[in-house]
This record gives sequence, C-alpha cells and structure tokens, in this order.
Amino acid sequence: MRWWSRLGLRGRLTLIAVAGLAIGLTLGGALLVFALQATLSRALDNSARDSGREVAALVRAGKLPDPIPAGERVATIQVVDRSDRIVATSAGADRLVPVLHADEIGAARGGQRFDVPGDRAGLATPLRVVAVPAGDETVLVAVSRSELTQSVGLVRNVLLVAFPALVAVLGLVAWRAVGWTLRPVEALRRGAEEIANAGSPASRLPVPATGDEVARLATTLNGMLSRLTASQQRQRAFVADAAHELRSPVASIRTQLEVAQRLGDRADWPDVAGDLLVDTERLSRLTEDLLLLARSADSDEAAARMARRAERVDLAALVTDVADRYETARVPVTALLDVPAEVHGDPAALARVVGNLLDNAVRHAETEVVASVSVQGDEAVVVVTDDGPGIPPADRDRVFDRFTRLDDGRARDEGGSGLGLAIVAELVAAHHGAVTLTAAHHRDRNVGGTGGPGLRAEVRLPLLPETP
Repeated sequence: MRWWSRLGLRGRLTLIAVAGLAIGLTLGGALLVFALQATLSRALDNSARDSGREVAALVRAGKLPDPIPAGERVATIQVVDRSDRIVATSAGADRLVPVLHADEIGAARGGQRFDVPGDRAGLATPLRVVAVPAGDETVLVAVSRSELTQSVGLVRNVLLVAFPALVAVLGLVAWRAVGWTLRPVEALRRGAEEIANAGSPASRLPVPATGDEVARLATTLNGMLSRLTASQQRQRAFVADAAHELRSPVASIRTQLEVAQRLGDRADWPDVAGDLLVDTERLSRLTEDLLLLARSADSDEAAARMARRAERVDLAALVTDVADRYETARVPVTALLDVPAEVHGDPAALARVVGNLLDNAVRHAETEVVASVSVQGDEAVVVVTDDGPGIPPADRDRVFDRFTRLDDGRARDEGGSGLGLAIVAELVAAHHGAVTLTAAHHRDRNVGGTGGPGLRAEVRLPLLPETP
C-alpha cells in the first residue's frame, strides 16, 4: 500500500471520489440499459399481442382471410389448431412448420413469451413470439427484435464511449474541488510550520472565514497555542523566580563558609554552624515548596493524587492539632471550634494548608491569631485571622501567585519565600475548594487585638454528609 500513501491526502480523496462516481455511473448505466430493454420488450410484446387479438377476433368470427394481413412490425402470423397444425398464415410465412416447437407452443398458450432465431421463419433477425388463444385455435405472432437490439446497442455503445470521458472530467472537477477544500488546511500547515520554526507558540494560526469544521479546528488550535504560551511563560517565570530564590540561601551559605575559612581558628565555628543550619533549613523548605508546586502544576493529576490519599478528615481536630504547634509562637494562636466538620481529603495536605495560613498570620500579626472552624450549608469553613497590617484589596488576588511578596511583608519576612499562599491555593483547588482573603474587622468576635486592620483568610471545602 505504499502507492496509496504516496498519493497524498488530495490524491486519496480525489481517487475515492472518482471511484465512487465511476461505480455510481456504472450502476446507473447498467440500470438504464436494463430499463430501456425492459421497456422496449414490453412495447414489442404489446404490439404483437394487439395484432394477435385482432386475428383471434377474426378467427372467432369465422372471417379469417388467407393470407392473414400483417402489420408493419409483424414478421409472421400463424394460426395453429389443437394438434399444432397450421391452418392459416400471413403472406410469406411457412405453412408447414410452426415458428415454435410443440413444447414451446404449449408454454406460449399459458402466457409465456419466447425469443427465437429468425431462421425459423426464414429471416435474418431474431424474433419475439407471443401466443393469443382464439377458441380451439391459437394465434402465433412473431415480431422482429432488430429495432430493440439496435436501440439497446446504440445506448450501450454511447455509454461505453462517453463513460471514460465523463469520468475523466469528473476526476478533474474532484481534483480541483478537493484542492479548494484543503486550501485552508494547507494554510494551517504553513502557519504551524512558521510557528515551529520561530520556536514559540506566541503566533496564531490563520482562521478561515468559512465557519466550517476547518475554521473550528483553527480556533481550537489557537486556543491550545494560547494555553501553551501561558504555560510556557509561567514555566519560565517559575524557573527564573526559583533560581533567584535559591541563589539567596546558597550565596549566604557560601559567604559564611568563605569568611570562616579565612578566619581559620579565629572563627566561631558553633555560631557558623548555627547560621549555616538556619540557611540550610530555609533552603530545604524552599526546595520542598518548589517540588510541591511542580507536582501540582497539572490540576487534574494533583486532584487524582489527592484522591488516592484521601480519607475522612475532621477539620476541627486537624486545626486544633496544627494550632498546638504554635505554643511558642511570637503571638498567641487561639483555636475556636464550633462543631466537628468532616471533609474528604488528604490529611497531610490539609494540615499544610492550615499551617501555611497560620505561618503567614503569625509572621504579620501584632498581638493575636485566631483559627476557627464552622459549617455553613454544605461547606466546611476554616478561617484564620490576624491583627497585622493586612493586605490592600488590589493585592489580595496577586498574593496567591508564586514568589509574590508585598513590600511591607518583605520587610518583615523572616525566611519566607513567597510560596506559602501559592501552595495553599494549589492544595485547596485540588480538594475542590476555594480560598479568599478579606479584611479581619477586629470588632468581630474572632479577633480582639489592637493592631492593624488585619487579614481574614477563609477556606471553603465540600462537607461530607453525616453517616447514619
């Protein structure tokens, strides 16, 4: 089948179209010839039968002349008795031998028609013979089939001559039509080649104004290119930010080691080891955060991974456990738990969500951090509030981007990498939930501090139905 693949799409489609047309024309021509032959045969039979009825009427009236007058299309007429003996004929017809054999005469009396050679009647053309009963006698009428044969042959020859030319013309039309139809596809191919040579999916494919399947394909491909461009830009930004963030602790570790190496025995190695340990821990946390974000880049894969680890989790108990880890934090962390709230999720991932929110709140709070759990409709709600400087409304969505740190937060940051809230957003999305940031409003019952406007981080997750 190599020849088939070498034809190309245009050649294959054209060949399929021509083959279909050829088969259709062949069947149509055969049907036309068959219908013409059947129509002419029926007309010939009707003509012979009419002549036979006229002669039969004369036989029944006893007025049969001899010879029997025959019409223009009638070749011969014979009247035979019950013993198949000829009793009368048309002029020039054989008076001794019937045009049909004895067994054929019997079948003809039953309505069957026969095609016989013309030499039975002394003629060169084939004959069509019908029988018409006339009392005890039978009228045999033979008509020439020459006109029928000539007409059918003429039509057959015309079709055989015209058929190849017609197929060739239709093949040329199909070739042009397929080429015109595939022209937008070729434009898409050239556009894709230009994009591939440019090495960037930022360009777009041409969309034809036809509104057909090719136009919808081009629109879909352009949407895919847009997503690839956005993904590529996010990947480049992520790699650049990750390299920048990793450079800081690595540079700090290198600087401390170089200074300690120059000081030699005068260096305070325990202090150096402590400082290096702090930077190493920061580097380790940053590496773990980057790995987590890289794994959650595909939201579908992340959701599937969470589903494999998921179990029934009581958020009230989980928040209590996480809050207990902050007994020695710079500000007190209080847990307010209204009712148990069970969700379906990964306990470690949900603990990471609460821990990141508490880390962020403790880092910026003035006097207090409050974590609460409640149930609202079919959702479990976790709220972490602080009385710190808060976040301006214009920046509350931006802080969920990776490596985003506001100026005030950056000045107060103690080792934060700007990945905490990004991780929260990724993990909450993998649990089919939502996270939002608003002002804390300290006069609410949750926060009684005297610091700044504060921040209220709210996480909503689908609540599991109560077990009976």
